[in-house]
Amino acid sequence: MAASRMSIMGTRHVISAGHYLAAHAGFEILEAGGNAIDAGVAAGIAIGVLQTDKVNFGGVAPQIIYTAKNRKVSCIDGLGVWPRAITPDYFMKKHGGKIPLGVERCVVPAAPDAWITALEHFGTMSFGDVASYAIRFAREGFPMYPIMSEYIKEHQKDYARWPSRRKVFLPNGRAPAVGEVFVQADLGRTLQHLVDEEKKAARRKGRKAGLKAARDTFYKGDIARTIAKFIEQEGGLVRYEDLAGFRVKFEPTVRSRFNDIELHACGPWSQGPVLPMALNILKGYDLKAMGHNSPDYIHVVTEALKLAYADRHHHFGDPDFVKVPIKGLMSDGYSDYRRSLVSLEKAWPEMPPAGDPAALAQIRQSCVPPPEPEEGPGPGDTSYVCVIDRHGNAFSSTPSDGSPTAPLVPGLGILCSTRGTQSWADPAHASSVAPGKRPRLTPNPALAFRNGKVHMPFGTPGGDVQCQAMLQVFLNINVFGMQPQEAVEAPRFAGYSFPGSFEPHPYYPGRLQLEARIDRGTGDALAGRGHKVHWWGDMTWLAGAVCTIVADHKNGVLHGGADPRRPAYVLGW
Repeated sequence: MAASRMSIMGTRHVISAGHYLAAHAGFEILEAGGNAIDAGVAAGIAIGVLQTDKVNFGGVAPQIIYTAKNRKVSCIDGLGVWPRAITPDYFMKKHGGKIPLGVERCVVPAAPDAWITALEHFGTMSFGDVASYAIRFAREGFPMYPIMSEYIKEHQKDYARWPSRRKVFLPNGRAPAVGEVFVQADLGRTLQHLVDEEKKAARRKGRKAGLKAARDTFYKGDIARTIAKFIEQEGGLVRYEDLAGFRVKFEPTVRSRFNDIELHACGPWSQGPVLPMALNILKGYDLKAMGHNSPDYIHVVTEALKLAYADRHHHFGDPDFVKVPIKGLMSDGYSDYRRSLVSLEKAWPEMPPAGDPAALAQIRQSCVPPPEPEEGPGPGDTSYVCVIDRHGNAFSSTPSDGSPTAPLVPGLGILCSTRGTQSWADPAHASSVAPGKRPRLTPNPALAFRNGKVHMPFGTPGGDVQCQAMLQVFLNINVFGMQPQEAVEAPRFAGYSFPGSFEPHPYYPGRLQLEARIDRGTGDALAGRGHKVHWWGDMTWLAGAVCTIVADHKNGVLHGGADPRRPAYVLGW
């Protein structure tokens, strides 16, 4: 399968990111002597400027990091919590079970703390060093590109709803045209303010004191007060005390093995375990013999994902509030049981029952919304960045929080994270609302090892498509032997036979989307097995935009891939 461009290769370091300017920012950090964490944070903060339709500096930034010196994998959740004033029945009583647009869905912003925490524990540079590129992109602007221009244009009514958002995203009363320079002056000033406060403290007490000062400026200083005052004025619940008392968490990864590969994914506070759970089911099939994107292959991958998403719906939630049987869900015995529920001849017509890993029995699903009409699922937000450096460190992060669903905080140019849209208003759901509780996050970076060495960091935007696109690229590389660029460009498919993660949690039983480069006869064969087949175009951004780097330790070469479905690029040396 020919790719439209070659896999970029390097012997020292490689970065792949969701926007080409973010990749360039991270690459300059690597060239200046920074490590993978410095570069990844620089690119991640830049993405929060370059892709503010999909990502925000006041949003989320989950990360999986490998440090070669101590051979340790660390995971920073990068996810905010519901404010103290929320009650479990808040949306049931006030909004009839809906979580409305606007500031009532806001949770505490986590990305600033996540970036600074990564620098503090694993980086070598200052916040000012790594944020300088994002500040320049915000202050001086960058050329508007097609996918962002089209998205703002399609959502112009949403962007016009709040004056602070209208001012930034609809200059001159319209969406910025492709090639126009897009400026976000308030955002630039906010980032610069953190840098200025960092410099003052660092001059007196050193690098870590500077990082702390930057963090405190956001969470305990005038930025926190401005956010809290605005949210209260708009009718939201986030207060200064919520910001001042917040810290991101270090969480264990969820691990599985596939042949000689060990995969690390984020925990059940996110949808991360869907990926290794589906992979555990697929271990029992000779996928290569089925043939890439054959009817048999697409069918079993789709059915394995359905079973994993069914467990996501029933079990996954913040482990600090919900008992998630993750050890059982990841066990070989449970995977064998779930595999036994896959028919090679017939698709599950709807979301399958969840499973009880202790009893190896089915669990009746609850909190299932009525099926949606056939218009089709909407897109998810998010971006992605991964880095491997000359020392063998690896960085994998999926920053997020798009801009259409809540106002920017006037004068700051950032959102107060709207990730509450991924909670459920019903207190009976595992991912229900509660004070201090994290919503169940879709962004979920991954990192794989082979024979104890970094093999591939990978991830993608795409909401509920993320784990599906990541799984397909992983199999393209590790089963079908594709080069990274070839693997990310290969035609994809995605199912929606489960309630979506975003309010109002739309549900499309049996729906299976195929990119048009997949053979029509394959689509007909899948329809014959009961899949409700729908067709995308040849290559759509709705199918995700996977970035990855694959390490060839034998030859000492890093191979990068970046998905042309969105403005992702790779740089390496």
